[in-house]
Amino acid sequence: MKFYPLADGRKLAYREAGTGRPLVLLHGWAMSSAVFQELMPLLADRFRVLAPDLPGHGQSDPDFEFNHNSIASDIEQWLTSLDVDTVDLVGWSLGGQVALNLAKRRQLAVGKMVLVATTPLFIETDDWPNGLAPTRLKAMDRQIRSNYRLTMGDFFKLMFYPGEIDPERYRTIIRFAVREGALPEKEVARRGLSLLGNTDLRQDLPDDIPTLVHFGDCDQITVPNASRYLVENMAMAEEVCWSDCGHAPFLSRPDQSVSLWREFLL
Repeated sequence: MKFYPLADGRKLAYREAGTGRPLVLLHGWAMSSAVFQELMPLLADRFRVLAPDLPGHGQSDPDFEFNHNSIASDIEQWLTSLDVDTVDLVGWSLGGQVALNLAKRRQLAVGKMVLVATTPLFIETDDWPNGLAPTRLKAMDRQIRSNYRLTMGDFFKLMFYPGEIDPERYRTIIRFAVREGALPEKEVARRGLSLLGNTDLRQDLPDDIPTLVHFGDCDQITVPNASRYLVENMAMAEEVCWSDCGHAPFLSRPDQSVSLWREFLL
C-alpha cells in the first residue's frame, strides 16, 4: 500500500501497478481496493493502475462529511499530486456513482468509463421502480447497528447469484477481498448506506464520455434495469449484460472481466 497525505492531514491509501495510461479503479460500499488485487496485475502491462481506498475504507482515514463531493475532492487532490489530469475510470456499485460524480465535476479529464453494477439511484421512489425499497434500506441500517459483522456477511453472500461460484472460489474471494481489506468502522458503513440512500444522479449523466455499462442479469443488489437506464440515457454508453451473474462480475469471472474492459478501454 501507498499513502498520500491529504491537505487536511488525513491519509488516503492506494494501490499502484504498471505504467501507461492512468486507470483508476473505484471499489464499492463497505469494501476496499483489496477487491481489485487479482485484476491489477492483469491490467498493469498497458495501464498505470491506481486503486484508492475510499475515505474510512481499507487503510484510508475517515472523512466525516462522506458525501460525493468530499470523496471526489480527495481523489482529485490525490491524482493531481501524481501528475494525473486525464484518467479512465472503472467504478463498481458505489464506486460507479463516484466515477459519475467525478465526470460531472470536470476537474479531471475522463477519457472512458466502465460502470460495473452501477445505479444512478439506489432506492425506489414514485418515479423510479428500479431500486431497493426504502424500508429495506432502513432495516439494513438497523441490522448494521445490532450485528454489524453478521449483516455484512449476509450482504456479501448476496453479491453472487446461487451457483455462480463454487465454495472454494467464494473462500478465495473472502480471503483477498474482505479479510485483508477489513471492514470499515460501523459508523462509516452507516454513512455510506445513507449516501447511497440520498444520491440521485439521473440528471447528471454525462453524454460525452464513452462508457461501458457492465452488469449481471441476476444482480440482487443493483436492479439490472437501473444499469439499462444508464445505457438508455448516456449518449455514448454501451451495455454488456452477463447471464447468471450477480453484483460482482469481476470477482466471479475475473479473466473475462479483464478481457472485456481491456477491449473497451484500449
